[in-house]
Amino acid sequence: MSTIPDMIQKCLWLQFLMGMFIAGTLSLDCNLLNVHLRRVTWQNLRLLSSMSNSFPVECLRENIAFGLPQEFLQYTQHMKRDIKKAFYEMSLQTFNIFSQQTFKSWKERHVKQIQIGLDQQAEYLNQCLEEDKNENEDMKETKENEMKPSEARVPQLSNLELRRYFNRIDNFLKEKKYSDCAWEIVRVEIRRCLYYFYKFTALFRRK
Repeated sequence: MSTIPDMIQKCLWLQFLMGMFIAGTLSLDCNLLNVHLRRVTWQNLRLLSSMSNSFPVECLRENIAFGLPQEFLQYTQHMKRDIKKAFYEMSLQTFNIFSQQTFKSWKERHVKQIQIGLDQQAEYLNQCLEEDKNENEDMKETKENEMKPSEARVPQLSNLELRRYFNRIDNFLKEKKYSDCAWEIVRVEIRRCLYYFYKFTALFRRK
């Protein structure tokens, strides 16, 4: 008598597994990369904002300029070809910053959510960068021959400058011995950085 309910249960379980498989496949579709980047970046912006109600007044005297690369302050359509690499580098560096388990006043749940989002984002970007590399390998020589002189002079996003930027943040934390004020300053700076990357996601949708 229990055969039919058992069969229904098995069918429902198979449908669930199929749904998870399809969802996983779609989540790795590089055509939807901009959707993923926009969602995760916006989520991280909200989490960073919710970590503190207001910036502590006593921390103002310690605030410094970390020197976000100028390319990020004046983004253009020409940078679209470099933005995936920049997003990937930012994801790794920000993950490393928040992997230093020395903050005291923040909720661990929020930090973990940020880390999970950044880790998934880095994996997704790595896959899409590999796809781009494979697709463009054969066309590289042709594109270089057809490149106009004006295109060759377009400034590109520099991962080296981005690494130096995050290295300054990391050194600041170490110099301040990971104090609460240091983490508050870094939280605001990372949020500022992510805001510009959030604006970058619009470049993926432009023709």
